[in-house]
Amino acid sequence: MPVPVQSLPEWPSDVEAHPLLVIDYQLLKAGDKEEIARLWEAGTTLGFWYLKNHGAEQDFVAMWGMGEEVFKLPLEEKMRYEQGDEGLSFGYKAVGHYIVDAAGNPDPVEGVNVAKDDALSYPKVSRREYPTVINDLMGPVITPFVEKCVDVSNTLIEIFNDKLGLPEGTLAKFHRRNDFSASETRTIKAPANLTPGKLAIGGHTDFGTLTLLVNNLGGLQVLPPGTTEWRYARPLPGHMICNVGDTLTMFSGGLLNSNIHRVVPPPGSQSKHDRWSQVYFTRPADDTILAPLLESAIISEAYNKLTPERQKSLSPRVTSYEWFTRRQKNYRTKNHKGAETWAENRGTEHGRA
Repeated sequence: MPVPVQSLPEWPSDVEAHPLLVIDYQLLKAGDKEEIARLWEAGTTLGFWYLKNHGAEQDFVAMWGMGEEVFKLPLEEKMRYEQGDEGLSFGYKAVGHYIVDAAGNPDPVEGVNVAKDDALSYPKVSRREYPTVINDLMGPVITPFVEKCVDVSNTLIEIFNDKLGLPEGTLAKFHRRNDFSASETRTIKAPANLTPGKLAIGGHTDFGTLTLLVNNLGGLQVLPPGTTEWRYARPLPGHMICNVGDTLTMFSGGLLNSNIHRVVPPPGSQSKHDRWSQVYFTRPADDTILAPLLESAIISEAYNKLTPERQKSLSPRVTSYEWFTRRQKNYRTKNHKGAETWAENRGTEHGRA
């Protein structure tokens, strides 16, 4: 197993982290109005927040154990399940197969993604085959993790749906359990002792609706709106770091913020250890058309105040599948043709007023 969090170096006392609101999941579930207001504040400002009392702490740790078993396999075996260069992300990702900047520099991380559709349909194969070690752990580890993340995401989606003034179930219909989507788990390992300042993951906005993340070490940085200074988002034991993705920004007419972020080596002595990340990405069904949901007066009013450029960026009117595969394909090292490739994988961070 990866080194237990309690055995790793503490956050360096001389490194300042950006403050994130702490949201209590159990209070959200109970309908607490003050907590719901705090979630709305987080979603409409930085777009990042901590989520506590979610009940999935050990599920995230178990997923790191799964990842370790996968990464120990011979490279030849892992490459049989590689994601490929056509815009899909389910499967194995070798070191160096993504770019991190406009110059096309390769990433230093190893990862493996499992589709929500495969985790929930197992033993039926819905999207692709996986290494035997993943199949063996699907029932005891992966599917329970996905189930919990789906529940958390659905709770947050329902709250945002209400706060946006949408008819009941509007956002939920784009995230039905059995509809094919790009929703997936991602287990990532960044090696210890990376060169200070080296990008592990380049600056980006997330492709989908919501992201649920747990890290064992620091390294995640956010770029607060209106600033040019990257700030660390410190991992807290027992807390997820959650954030809004592009499609929720589009649906909300820009009210909810899909904020740009990146990953660099952990600060201080934490950099001497492997950095593990476990993520769950919630994304709309593949056939969902991405555009503001203007049937809501709240969304319509906000959208109409935006510049034409920003309105255009929030209303691509492509399917979720097209949005995702374009961005994913242009991250692949083999597809890099120059700075224009990096520009082609951008999301809603462009065209902001």
